[in-house]
Amino acid sequence: MGIINDIKQAFYKANIVEKIIYINVFLFLITALLQNFVINWFALPAGFDEFLQKPWTLITYAFIHQGLFHVLSNLLVLYYLGNLFLDFYTKKQLLNCYFSGGIFGGIIFLSYYYFIDKTEAGALVGASAAVTAIFIAIATKIPRYALQLRFIGSVELWVMAAIWVVLSILQIASPEKGSAIAHLSGAFFGFMYAKQLEKGNDLGKWFESLLNFFTNAFRTKKSGPLKTVYKSGKKSSSEEVSKTKQRKINDILDKISKSGYESLSQEEKDFLFRSGKE
Repeated sequence: MGIINDIKQAFYKANIVEKIIYINVFLFLITALLQNFVINWFALPAGFDEFLQKPWTLITYAFIHQGLFHVLSNLLVLYYLGNLFLDFYTKKQLLNCYFSGGIFGGIIFLSYYYFIDKTEAGALVGASAAVTAIFIAIATKIPRYALQLRFIGSVELWVMAAIWVVLSILQIASPEKGSAIAHLSGAFFGFMYAKQLEKGNDLGKWFESLLNFFTNAFRTKKSGPLKTVYKSGKKSSSEEVSKTKQRKINDILDKISKSGYESLSQEEKDFLFRSGKE
């Protein structure tokens, strides 16, 4: 029981990216034990008629992985780039981008086999479309940001994103082209998500609203006397501090977009890192 309690505590202390990773690992182990059942009921079928019988698969497919390399590659990318995503966007925006990107990839996958290629194809599994949406969104936000890769050195995000997309394009010629189509769809969504956020539009806001609806529906409401709250009309000091902090973050982000991450001072890098962890 000690191990289970340790896992629970680690999960509760984890940030949203790490929680998604924990869930994927747990479901990967379940899939390994009950593969036929899980794939049959939770993978996204290529046939539209079969999908109508299992509409939940449009979401669940993104949490199902069949191979160890498949799950490791997706979760490693999600860990590094998902946490980088949180340095520039909010937790809710990460969830919006992740789930909307996965759903969009699933819709394009279904549409391709319904309208274009009517040959029989295997079901779609894996978080690649959702992870790719996160990858491309942050690469669109800070294309000149460089990651230090072991044995390779410094590589800018736009280069890594371009390689990722090209590999997916090449995969279209393989029998697993359905997965490639979902990947490219996730990439397109991630690009549009970042571009629209710059204009103040969150393409995944619908998912946040849906999540809030179900959260409020199942939340236990405590009855009690109504309390009247009087507002002084003055902004609290914490609000002022929060706005000042956000302005500083925006100034740093503008500097990164113009001159790259390496142009930041160590103080600015430390400040950005601490802000992303809060």
